[in-house]
Amino acid sequence: MSARITTLLVANRGEIARRVFRTARAMGIRCAAVYTDADADAPFVNEADEAVRLPAGYLDGASIIAAAGRLGADAIHPGYGFLSENAAFARDVVAAGLVWIGPAPDVIAAMGDKLAAKRAAVDAGVPVLPSGDPSDDMAGFPVLVKAAAGGGGKGMRIVTSAADLPEAIESAKREAAGAFGDDTVFLERYVPRSRHVEIQILGDSHGTLVHLGERECSIQRRHQKIVEESPSPVVDDAMRAAMGDAALRLAISIGYQSAGTVEFLVDDETHEFFFLEVNTRLQVEHPVTEEVTGIDLVREQIRIATGEPLGWGQDDVTFSGHAIEVRLYAEDVPAGYLPATGTLHDFAVPPGPGIRVDAGVAPGSVVGPHYDPMLAKVIAHGRTRADAARRLARALAGARIHGVTTNRDLLVTILREPDFLAGRTDTGYLTRHDPVSGEWSPGTTRHSRVRAVAAALAGQAASRVAASGRSRWCTGSAVTGCGSPSTASRSGSRCGCSRRARTR
Repeated sequence: MSARITTLLVANRGEIARRVFRTARAMGIRCAAVYTDADADAPFVNEADEAVRLPAGYLDGASIIAAAGRLGADAIHPGYGFLSENAAFARDVVAAGLVWIGPAPDVIAAMGDKLAAKRAAVDAGVPVLPSGDPSDDMAGFPVLVKAAAGGGGKGMRIVTSAADLPEAIESAKREAAGAFGDDTVFLERYVPRSRHVEIQILGDSHGTLVHLGERECSIQRRHQKIVEESPSPVVDDAMRAAMGDAALRLAISIGYQSAGTVEFLVDDETHEFFFLEVNTRLQVEHPVTEEVTGIDLVREQIRIATGEPLGWGQDDVTFSGHAIEVRLYAEDVPAGYLPATGTLHDFAVPPGPGIRVDAGVAPGSVVGPHYDPMLAKVIAHGRTRADAARRLARALAGARIHGVTTNRDLLVTILREPDFLAGRTDTGYLTRHDPVSGEWSPGTTRHSRVRAVAAALAGQAASRVAASGRSRWCTGSAVTGCGSPSTASRSGSRCGCSRRARTR
């Protein structure tokens, strides 16, 4: 029996909240948000039909569930990050009589422990890297010290000699405890020249499980992805089938339902692949899969959560062209990728064939120090990988981004760099092409001096508006993009283009 969702609360912020809203509204579902003081004027809050302030932040599960009750929500979508892979929160959502948009809490718990996940992979016949406890005598170096409870590069250390191992273990344990509340670490064989390739899976409650091909996410800074693409430049049809079959064997063995990702490490020399982990949520990089398959992953998540069958199988999945996504961050790359703050006086990526922008910001947004500094994901789809790279580089180079330092120039340089265009994109890419050391300096995009002057002028204009205490123009809604003259600035009210109701 299918559940019915009339109001969906997104327990997240920024671009993923706006992304979920877009699909939910297309399905006729009302959208609710929660927000913190730092996000009170963020675009996703303005776009929600209703929004409730969270006094203690996005990790306060009890307040989020209470907000769902106040707003009459039927379901909660966790997005990614925050509580998206928190099994206790998922259980509380279900216990409150709400629909959880994600896999079962027990599956989240099992896959949240990397050691338990590796054991499940072994049981399913999926290849894994040799690993052991910190006290084990691993056969040779280098090895990787990894946190059992986390990801994102936290609690991870590369060790090249036995003398360095004790300090690396203690350092990783401290970081893991601070990040995840669990200092358990383990050792794993380190593959110096490797790629990060993941398989997107979908499973319903009627026994259908499919994979939607792979994404390569090897270009990373501080173990965090900044460029993702589908298909991978090194995965051929036979390898895709083998990796897909391995991912599905594991998914079947744990009874997986909803969208998820099975991550693999690929040896760049031998093309052998090894299981890394299962992400029991939507991934940041899911748009590239959507672009090459034409499948809306958020829509399928919602349908699966309400008990609907997928209604199609593996033979119905087709792939078209190539998609590349980059993560546009507010950060100072030459300074070591330090997060940057400020006010976006202007933010616009020029539209074009095959260009998609999933943004969490708009002109006027304040980029503060409170959350991840990602401003937007910019995605290009093309007939070939070269087509997609050209389109994406052109869109980024022509973007108007004034007021905040970003990694835009680095991204454009990568997309036009010979090694990238040749598909030589293993996880050591930014080690060989290091913009921080100065060995590889990203070139400035065209008209950068003009944009710098424009940014300065925009900043002066914003200062004049702030000094006057009022604005001649209505900021309106990020959905409608209203920019017409309004009496709102004189009356203190909002114009009719922003129709959401905020609950404090």
